[in-house]
Amino acid sequence: MCADQRKVTAMRMMLRASMDTEKANEAIRNGTLTKLIQESVEQIKPEAAYFTSDHGKRTAFLVFDMQDSSQMPVLSEPFFLHLGAEITYTPVMNMEDVQKGLSQLGR
Repeated sequence: MCADQRKVTAMRMMLRASMDTEKANEAIRNGTLTKLIQESVEQIKPEAAYFTSDHGKRTAFLVFDMQDSSQMPVLSEPFFLHLGAEITYTPVMNMEDVQKGLSQLGR
């Protein structure tokens, strides 16, 4: 089966963006942090977005459906370029996904 014939299915992902403290401080001082986060959320359209500290750094957790892995550079670069962020992508499941997966065990 060639790549064009594959069934495309979105995968629920969690993007974790852990921001460099000094770069995030500067973005707060110059007023760009709020705009960057707003633009990223508008682009990603997460089903959930959480903001906290993680290991002493400002961190965003965004849960969204990734349509294709080629989205990763577009979604990551604003955090890399403007905030010196460390980015991770993790596949995640909601309760419905877990139940569906567990129902297939032992078949």
